[in-house]
Amino acid sequence: MMKKLGMYVSLVLLLSACATQVPYTNLIRDEFALDSEEKLAKVQFYISHTIVMDEEVKNENSTTTSNGTLINSSSTKKESVIIQAGTPCVFDSYGPKGEILIRFETGEGKTLKFFSKNEANRRYYFDVEWNQPGGPKIQYGDVTYKIDVMRGSPRSAYIKVAKKKLEKVKRKDRFVRGMKVK
Repeated sequence: MMKKLGMYVSLVLLLSACATQVPYTNLIRDEFALDSEEKLAKVQFYISHTIVMDEEVKNENSTTTSNGTLINSSSTKKESVIIQAGTPCVFDSYGPKGEILIRFETGEGKTLKFFSKNEANRRYYFDVEWNQPGGPKIQYGDVTYKIDVMRGSPRSAYIKVAKKKLEKVKRKDRFVRGMKVK
């Protein structure tokens, strides 16, 4: 009698181990049907370049002491908010002109605007009025910050998403045991 043939069946899922970060564009939006705020809220975004925002508060007082000496005192408080390249962020809402408001931390008004011209493959860049007198300023939370154009690369900053390719391969292996003479 002929020996039974052994059969071995396997299903192999090949997943790429690493996702690659790509610029978020209208092509990506359309490819993944990210057409609502609910869907965008589930997407993990990242910032491409470092953005540095500086707050500077100066207090100057002029007083006179009891012996008639004039005193001019000043104090400066500086605070910088630094958002490093690669920092994860989330969708907050749409702006009035179709901008995407992105949140890096909790707090009222702590969002940054990103805007894309309506071209399909155009990136969503950091949206600030770059030509303001004295340099670009932005309201972040309840504080006005000046964008530091010398530290980081704020003009080049855009939002990215992680994209992974999933590939399914169905494989069937059959082992043949061979035959012997009877």
